[in-house]
Amino acid sequence: MNPFDIIPDTHGQSAKLDAALAGLGWRRSALGWTHPDPDRQIVFLGDFIDRGPDNRGVLKTVRELVDAGKAKAIMGNHELNALHFHTMHPDDGQPLRAHSSKNIRQHKTFLDQFPPGDPQTRDVLDWMRSLPLFLEEDGFRAVHACWIDASMERLKTLTGDGVLTEDQLIRAADRNEADEMFILAE
Repeated sequence: MNPFDIIPDTHGQSAKLDAALAGLGWRRSALGWTHPDPDRQIVFLGDFIDRGPDNRGVLKTVRELVDAGKAKAIMGNHELNALHFHTMHPDDGQPLRAHSSKNIRQHKTFLDQFPPGDPQTRDVLDWMRSLPLFLEEDGFRAVHACWIDASMERLKTLTGDGVLTEDQLIRAADRNEADEMFILAE
């Protein structure tokens, strides 16, 4: 098993993320990201967005590392909330996550940098949709909040690799009644 650096909840704090990466020995150069240990990898535990001032910078760094094969990333509740905020229910055209003042305030720093309808917003949301809810490899597993064996086994049965289908994403929003997918995602 390769050594992993585990990085949770960056919440738009690109300066803190950059400092953490540097402190762990990661360097960004014109040739990409490097570490003195070539087998070392990063696992990002989600919550890349909201709260902090630089959602764009955090997403850029995480995506660069993932695309270069230096990192793996899973979805946190803030990415799931963002997908729900920006996805309309196919039956009634309403957002899966209400655009209430509370939800807008919680999502404001992301919305300021990635407004609805912008092509860059769509690109970032598509990337978020590709993130699994969990990661499991021989001798290593990761999830954003809590690994509950029975729930994780059911999620694996339903999703395979942990990536939600469109229908599962909609069901995880649970706008009307408790759906199994909502309970599992929670």
